[in-house]
This record gives sequence, structure tokens and C-alpha cells, in this order.
Amino acid sequence: MITSIELEGQPTPMGSRPSADFNVIEPDYLRTLGATLLTGREFNAQDDLKSTPVVIVNQALAHAFFPNQNPIGKHVRPGIGNGYGTGEPPMREIVGVIEDMKQSGPGIEVAPQVYAPLAQSPFDTMSILVRTTNDPGGLVNAARQQITSLDKNLPVYSVKTLDRYFADSVAEPRFISLLLTCFAALAVLLACLGVYGVVSYAVSQRTQEIGIRMALGAGAGTVVRSVLSRGMLLALTGVSIGVAGSFLLVQLLSNMLFGVRATDPMTFVGAAAALLCVAAFASYIPARRAASIDPMQALRTD
Repeated sequence: MITSIELEGQPTPMGSRPSADFNVIEPDYLRTLGATLLTGREFNAQDDLKSTPVVIVNQALAHAFFPNQNPIGKHVRPGIGNGYGTGEPPMREIVGVIEDMKQSGPGIEVAPQVYAPLAQSPFDTMSILVRTTNDPGGLVNAARQQITSLDKNLPVYSVKTLDRYFADSVAEPRFISLLLTCFAALAVLLACLGVYGVVSYAVSQRTQEIGIRMALGAGAGTVVRSVLSRGMLLALTGVSIGVAGSFLLVQLLSNMLFGVRATDPMTFVGAAAALLCVAAFASYIPARRAASIDPMQALRTD
């Protein structure tokens, strides 16, 4: 949940306080997720309501609120108390910093995050994470039975694997990407047919010229290279215009890209090379047809 954050020694009006994502966790939560502790310590059994209120923060919060400083030992006051709504939320000591973890989706920038121990901020609802080296689906019944043994009235719902949560979070951009891929494949097919048609038409218009050149001693290889060069010139022109347009429009799709920058040079080079290969293949067929022209038949063509 999102809450306001007050920094020790920097009092600000409520309406202008910075905010952070507030999470309440058990000591083994970060280890279960495989999160990396960068500095400080994790929570332990002594972090309860009788001890000093503590928090663990992520890199984004440390960099935003304590630039060029060691946040360990600093104090912040999240706008959420101990879970019972009694009194003012306590000032909490930062005891650890963990790496940034995406919680709102892979395409959303990591926000400042604060983690408080459940024993110091109890709530009436919680999510349970189970880590296993076996099939996670086989642990569902065992987990339900364990929870029921503690309290048979506790409801258990929304049981999903982490892979399923991730798949759901990228379902919409994945569907859009699939549509764009289909449209791109159709565009490549149309471009291939277009290059083939233009080069074939050019060959038919140059039948007499090609026949004369072959009658004067031009070899099949020379004719193939001549026809291919014309087709590749068309392709190079189109690819150049397309790459220039892509640099202008790619920012519109930057939020849908994961693991690659919007202006990644290898992506543009790879796409351009693939299109040129398609164009070369589309030009090769009419080029071979031109090389097989009978010079005498070509000379009799009006």
C-alpha cells in the first residue's frame, strides 16, 4: 500500500510529504523471494512491539531520500502505524537496504519501498509465499491443510505460482506484441511480394536489353548481379527510410520493451539485415529467370 514518508530532521506538511510503497513482512520473506541484501541486516525474532521499530528499504528509496549517504541508522516515519490504529505512527530505524524488486509489473519503474516486520505492524490480511524445488502445484493442498490446522475459519484464495503472476502481469503487452508481430509479418510478406513484382516487371521490360547483352557475351552471373543490384537498391532505400522512421516512433513502444533499450543498435541492425535478406530472396527468382532468357528469342521480342 502507498503511504507518506517523513524523514527525521526534515519535517514537511502532510500534503507535500514524499511517498513509498509500505509492505509488512515476516523475517524469511526476502530470503524466500531470493532478494539480495545489499547492506545492513534482515529482520529477526527480536523485532517485535517491545523493541525499536525498524524497517528495511530498497535502493530506490535510499537513492531518493539519502543520496550519497549510508541510510543504515537513519530514521523514517511511514504514515502507517502498528496496524491497530492507536497513536501516531512511530519513527522507524533503517536496518537494511535490499535490491530493487518490481512489484507493479515489469514495465513500471520501481518506486521507493519500505518493509516493516509483521510483529511490529500486525495486519488482519496477508499473503503467504512458499518456495520449493519441486512442482509448486503439488504443495497447494499441503499448504491449505497447514493453514486449516492453525485456524479452520481462515479463508485461502488466489493461489497462484509466481510464474502465473508474472504471466498475468504481461498478458496485455504480450497480446499487443503478438498483434504487432502478426502485422509485421504481413508487412514483410507484402514487401517481399512488392520487391518480387517490381523486379519481375523490370526484367520483363529489359528482356531485349538482357538478350542483346547475353548475345554480346555477358554471362549468366553478370545478368543475375545486374538484376539483384536493382532489387537491392529498392530494398536499401526502403530499409533506410524505415530505420529513420523507427527511431522517431520507437519511443511510443518503449513501455512494452523488456530487457532491451528502445534504441538498441543490435535490434535495428538485425531487423535491417533480415529485411535485406528477404529482399535478396525476392529478387533472386526474377534474376535467375533473366539469366535463363534465350538471346535469340529475346531479340525477336517487340
